[in-house]
Parts: sequence; C-alpha cells; structure tokens
Amino acid sequence: MVVNYICSHSCPWLPICTYGSLRPPPTFILCLLSLWNQWCLCYAAVVCLLCSPVRTDDACPSSCVCVPSDIPDTELEMSKLSLSYNGIQVIEPYAFLGLPRLHLLDLSHNQLESISARAFHGLPELRSLFLNYSVLPVATAQLSNALSAQTLRNLHRLELAGNQLKSIPLVRLDMYNLHVLVLINNSIERIGRENVTSLYQQRHIRVYLSLNPFWCDCELESFYYWLKNSSQCPDAGHLLCSEPEAKRWIPVEKLRGEDVDCMNENLEAVSYVFLGIVLALIGVVFLMVLYLNRGDKRRGSASRERRRNRVALSRRRLKVKFEKT
Repeated sequence: MVVNYICSHSCPWLPICTYGSLRPPPTFILCLLSLWNQWCLCYAAVVCLLCSPVRTDDACPSSCVCVPSDIPDTELEMSKLSLSYNGIQVIEPYAFLGLPRLHLLDLSHNQLESISARAFHGLPELRSLFLNYSVLPVATAQLSNALSAQTLRNLHRLELAGNQLKSIPLVRLDMYNLHVLVLINNSIERIGRENVTSLYQQRHIRVYLSLNPFWCDCELESFYYWLKNSSQCPDAGHLLCSEPEAKRWIPVEKLRGEDVDCMNENLEAVSYVFLGIVLALIGVVFLMVLYLNRGDKRRGSASRERRRNRVALSRRRLKVKFEKT
C-alpha cells in the first residue's frame, strides 16, 4: 500500500540535491511512503529524482503536509488546470471533455501548431483562458475558430500575448462576455472599424495592446478616437506608432486629428494630382510656344532670304542697264 504526502523543500531533513535535479515552480515535493519497508522516498514532481530516504511512522510526518483525504476520486470537481511550459503542439477536439467545472485553463508557453475548432468544447464554466506565447504562426488561423463565442460564452478573461497575431482573433467582440482581453506584444498594425464598434458596445471590457507595431495612417482613425474618448485601454499611454517613418515612436494618443483624418489625406492626394495636371498643361503650352517660335524663325529666315535675293537681283539688273548706257 502507498500513501501520498506533500513535503515542503524547507523540511530540515531534506538535503539540497543540485546535480542534475530540476525543481518544479511550486515549492513542494511529492513523497511516497511505502508502509512495507517504512521508508519515505522523495521525488521531484517532474523529474523523479531520489533525494533522500528518511524513516517515518505510519502517520503524516510533522514536517509534511498530507494530501487531504477528502480529495474527490474523479476530475469532475477540478476548477483550475495549468499546462504551461509542457511543449504541447496539438490540441485535439474535446481535449478537455470531462472537466465541466473548470474555471481556469493555462496553456501558456507551449508550441501549438494545431488547434481544433472543438478544442475547448465541453467547458461551460470556463472563465479564464491563458494562451500567452503559445500559438505558432501556422496555428493563428485555427485560433479564431477555436475561440468561438458559442463555446466560450462565459469567458471573462482571455490572454493572447506574444503570439505574433496580426489582428484580433475574435470575429465579434460584442458576442462574448469578456472583461479582460490581453493582446500585448503581437504584430497588430491596425484595429478595424468593426472591432472598434464592438468595443464601444462592450463598455466593461478592458483591452491591453502595448508592444504592437501600429501603422499610424488614416485607417487608424476610428481606433484613435476610441482610444482618446474611452478608458477601456489601460495601457493606452504605451501604444506607439511604428510606421510611417515620420511618426515612428510617437505615442498614438499624441497624434493630431489631422494625422489620422482620411479626408485630409484624400484632399492632399487630390491637390497633388491637380498640381500635376497644371504643371503638365504648362509644359504643353511651353512646348507649343517653342514650336511656334521655331516656325516663326524659319519663316522669318526665309523671308529675309527672299528679300536679299530680290535686292541682289535688282542690283544686277541696274548694273546691266548701266553698262548698256
């Protein structure tokens, strides 16, 4: 028979194992007590590494915290599940089926290459989902389908930091019951007008967007005015322009209205076109004048040549007449 114990690293009888050992983030070690030989074998939760055998009685040692006897026999009562830093690459359909009371799921710091559209089906009570630094570029298109509003209708917190996302992967924010959406350190250049409209409708949501390379042109206009007129982005002061180069590193909040005014940009473009047309017309007129002047010069030269010829002819005639007389 085997009895489980949870033993703290601070136990005075537990030596520090440094060679080849890997201590898990929680400061607890699982101790397995064999009642046959009365020895307690201490193992790290991830790497089963024998640290030290210690003698103990049948009862829970004073330096240990025993596993409660009232832990349910099944996972149906599980409310929190952390699977971060596990190198997970694929989430299959109904991967978490059988956890109806799960409130928090942490899948951060994995290497997800494939996410099924039904990956999170069967989690009606899920409130918090963490996928920070987990979604590889090949899986970003699948992420939108997996995060369907029908599946995650009760989700309050969604964290998607550091996934190289180019847009918000939620089709319509107003179909969710989100309170917090974390999108920091992605590759988002613009927030579309549809998403901005949804943000206006979801006044209770808080969106974190720092460390994204925003393209500060007139297409950012609706997002710019949402940012200026609402308090739904707690890190608004840290949002910086990446392009165009003239606006690089300028805080989005510090832009002027005309910097993101599509009407001004259109008028400016029209004015440049008009200026180009005027210059082209001037050029055509100038060429025509040159051509006409050249023709006038040719005609003038011909006229002078004819006059010279007539004068010369008249002189010859006079000379001949003079010689005869």
